[in-house]
Amino acid sequence: MNPIASTIDVAAVRAGFPSIDDRRVFLDNPGGTQVHGSVYEAVEGYYRDMNSNLGGPFATSQATDAMLEEARAAAAGFLGAASGAEIVFGANMTTLTMHASRILTRGLGPGDEILVTGLDHDANVAPWMLAAVDRGVTVRQAGIDAESCLVDVDDFASKLTGRTRVAAFGWASNGAGTVNDVARLAALCRETGAISYVDAVHYAPHGTIDVGAIGCDFLVCSAYKFFGPHVGVLYGRAELLAQHRPYKVRPAPDEAPHSWETGTINMEGIAGTAAAIRYLTGLGMEQVTVYERELSARLLEGLEGIAGVIVYGTRDLDRRCPTYAFNVAGRHPAEVSAALGERDIFVWDGNYYALELMQRLGIEDSGGAVRVGAVHYNTPAEIDAFLEGVAALAG
Repeated sequence: MNPIASTIDVAAVRAGFPSIDDRRVFLDNPGGTQVHGSVYEAVEGYYRDMNSNLGGPFATSQATDAMLEEARAAAAGFLGAASGAEIVFGANMTTLTMHASRILTRGLGPGDEILVTGLDHDANVAPWMLAAVDRGVTVRQAGIDAESCLVDVDDFASKLTGRTRVAAFGWASNGAGTVNDVARLAALCRETGAISYVDAVHYAPHGTIDVGAIGCDFLVCSAYKFFGPHVGVLYGRAELLAQHRPYKVRPAPDEAPHSWETGTINMEGIAGTAAAIRYLTGLGMEQVTVYERELSARLLEGLEGIAGVIVYGTRDLDRRCPTYAFNVAGRHPAEVSAALGERDIFVWDGNYYALELMQRLGIEDSGGAVRVGAVHYNTPAEIDAFLEGVAALAG
């Protein structure tokens, strides 16, 4: 393999992550990344200097109010939203989607439809199915191309009708690492009048997000997948946040986005989320994407060069994150991940809640697949160590 021409100073990047050292290889990133040092400092600073609830006439509460609005503005910039008024914070993507699914289906009933896909994490499938049962709404599912592990756009279009009220789909597959044409899917939703709800959890660490450019109505992600704390971030188009009446306690504010946030939200985590966004913005997502593409190519070439290894999903690097699901002939996925773990190389196995994908690939009943995922703090040497471990198991 040719050496990677680094577009970022990886040594300097790694020095900014207190948990990273040369003993452990963190390739379990799709399940949650390591946390940048600036996030530690922001969380500590919040507890030390401004720990309070909102709306009080005293210094710490006023500082918390200001921090929250600054964090909304930072998240809006990160996602390409028009303003912080379109940003809702919550516990995580799953919790936010459970909440949003109830709100967006509140006025629906028999005859209405929701469209989901066979590629998504179950957090963008089950909430809609549960809400549909409560409302008597029909759920339809768009198929996927099992070879590329991408949403079948033609099938998606054919299942959008004038009765479709919400269409939920993912930007990138957390199972296979493949990247859908979300702008095209969102455009199809607009043509039929359906609300588009995009899961960007897996895509957020890897590429630039611009909700205005893709034209979606809602988009959700989780900060612990992009080097921050366990906080969920939801973008909602301002008029839709205002139009739909959220479930909330009576004294809570009636104005969005506050009305969409239940209870006292995780202020220290939100301070850390803003720090993670500032870190990524300062680094430059374009640089991240270029560097990770080279890691991705190294992973793909290496895995495909090992006899007995099957890799799932498209080989087109323009349609991938540096995340790969694979299996080793004659080895259970859990056996592979455990053996790599003994080498201090961390990867996942199973279905990672991408249940429909594993079923469509025919591997759910045999343990799913091994999942390896690189981010910008990983190095070529770590990829090579991982590949050597897989080759030893396949040998």
